[in-house]
Amino acid sequence: MTVQRPANTVRATITPRNNSVYTSVDFDREGKQIGFFHVPQSPHDDAWGTVRVPLAVIKNGDGPTVLIEGGNHGDEYEGPIALGELLREIDPRDIAGRIIAIPAINIRAVEAGTRTSPVDGLNFNRSFPGDFNGTLTSQIAAYVHDILFPKADYFLDLHSGGSSLMILPSAIIEPSPTAQGHRKNIKATLAFGAPTVVMVDNLGETRTSTASANHQGLIVIGSEMAGGGLVSPDALAICRRGIRNVLKHAGVLKGAPDIAPGANARVLKVPGSEGYLLSEEDGVFEPLSPLGSAVSKGDLAGRIHFLHTPSRAPIDLLHPIDGIVFAKRQPGRVRPGNCCFVLANEYPEALTDEP
Repeated sequence: MTVQRPANTVRATITPRNNSVYTSVDFDREGKQIGFFHVPQSPHDDAWGTVRVPLAVIKNGDGPTVLIEGGNHGDEYEGPIALGELLREIDPRDIAGRIIAIPAINIRAVEAGTRTSPVDGLNFNRSFPGDFNGTLTSQIAAYVHDILFPKADYFLDLHSGGSSLMILPSAIIEPSPTAQGHRKNIKATLAFGAPTVVMVDNLGETRTSTASANHQGLIVIGSEMAGGGLVSPDALAICRRGIRNVLKHAGVLKGAPDIAPGANARVLKVPGSEGYLLSEEDGVFEPLSPLGSAVSKGDLAGRIHFLHTPSRAPIDLLHPIDGIVFAKRQPGRVRPGNCCFVLANEYPEALTDEP
């Protein structure tokens, strides 16, 4: 197959590690295939069985490859729903190139509705580059890193806040190791067309799927679609449109991205550790700052109450910086280290044409 890489794209060379994972799809075959990749396992009740991870390939002629992932965390639903709809609806004749889709990548966590895998307790998004000799989560991460990323030009990673956070429906700019790669990521993220765009570097974390894709030279786009362990109809609509917009931006679907009124209205950046307000106590969290609100350093953000010690007055949580409330904790129960708020600042540099 002839792969038309985006202009001036520099790609890392990956030699796949030895592994026993196999798939029922042919990545080079024309048309639509919806199947699985199989990760051999040997638990108590299934000596020679596999864990089947849904995998789809839609191909028509030559062109770029867009890899789309949903279900990175099993309690984040908008991405898997929208991606499943796309796979059922899209006609291969309408594309030029290839779509590789893994709508429920962390399959055991998706089945359980949990952030981490119930099989090994691991967070898939802190497991890259993975290990084919490791537990299930590490093996799946290794397959994505070694087999799927090298086939792709673009990577769209669909998230929401999960059970513990509510997040402004946003497209996420993933910082690239190079200035040119960062500019490409910004342009592709703006093409997603979410109301809010936020650059998040996860404090420099290198074990995420997006960091791994960036390292290999893909053009990377993320999203955060609401959260709370719920399905938001508004966020789902943004996600549906955003997936198709990224495919149009890549040239896999015809036409220009459908940028809705109000898209990219706010372009923000989480400024690092100072943007995170963490609990220092064990108690019940009362949030007082709405999502999307502008706050100033020292403003009252919320309180922590001590229900088991009614004689003790609640303590105040104060915002550490000026900013916009990008995310806030969903459950009331907190313990030391729990994230209560995430603040972001304006990021006007993203709207310039400079690399």
